[in-house]
Amino acid sequence: MLFGQEHVERYRATDGAEGHDWQGTTALILTTTGRRSGERRDTPLIYQRYGDDYLVVASKGGADEPPLWYLNLQADPDVEVQVLGDRFKARARTATPQEKQEMWPVMTAAWPAYDDYQKKTDRDIPVVVLERVAS
Repeated sequence: MLFGQEHVERYRATDGAEGHDWQGTTALILTTTGRRSGERRDTPLIYQRYGDDYLVVASKGGADEPPLWYLNLQADPDVEVQVLGDRFKARARTATPQEKQEMWPVMTAAWPAYDDYQKKTDRDIPVVVLERVAS
């Protein structure tokens, strides 16, 4: 099973032929800028299409603190995304509570454990919308 940096490397090397389809769902690579280091950080994340946008969930498995990639995109919402061989710039934003009502079921259909993660924490787990930026 691919995970972490090995997942990123295989995904990049094969344009997602290895790593896009993952444990019965789909993964993309999100590249954020470290809010302290300024370095690029690649994270494989489960995603779903939502119209022209892509959705990811800042769950960290239901931990009480958000994942580092989410803190990074809050500091700098300009990100890069790779879906299969398609690499593009995007702007990341947290879904509004109203949007999340529609988006959460889309994500739990792809990864049912998100509901369990939400039960494990008092933190409201955000859905992140990745909007492609015209190049």
